[in-house]
Amino acid sequence: MGSSHKKQGKIAENNAKKAKVFSKLVRLIQVEAKKSNGDVNSPGLSAAIKKAYKENMPKDNVERAIKKASEVGDTTEVMYEAYGPAGIGMIITGLTDNTNRTNQEVKAILTKNSGSLGAQGSVAWNFTQDENRDWIPNTPMDIDNTSREILTTIIELLDENDDVQNVYHSANL
Repeated sequence: MGSSHKKQGKIAENNAKKAKVFSKLVRLIQVEAKKSNGDVNSPGLSAAIKKAYKENMPKDNVERAIKKASEVGDTTEVMYEAYGPAGIGMIITGLTDNTNRTNQEVKAILTKNSGSLGAQGSVAWNFTQDENRDWIPNTPMDIDNTSREILTTIIELLDENDDVQNVYHSANL
């Protein structure tokens, strides 16, 4: 009897994780669809759809997100450049309906965990954006275990924030 309860708990946990990822992807698809007026061949929307399929999002969900794009309020893309422990460069991307709130939330997470926001251009120069619009570090850095733990904590806290889409860093983990 105990085994089935453990399985149900793991299934529920996995479903919750998928739901969080799917909701972030839906917001990304909606913003890109709104920008491109629903043109699935536009680079931004195409990359968002590829990301959704990579996460095994059902085709119906993707199509529904594109259709709903016209109904979505003013959602803004944001990008923060930050420094983590040991001077690790970080790029944090997101979608928000309130940039002031998101800015303060990201800043609070970084400050409480030995990080800080950087000025525009202070970190991005050390990254290159690929065809999927992901940021790849030009010079990855090795870090000690303590810094690795702090960086992992920062990434987990940022991932819990609904407005944050992706966190890229220059550390070798």
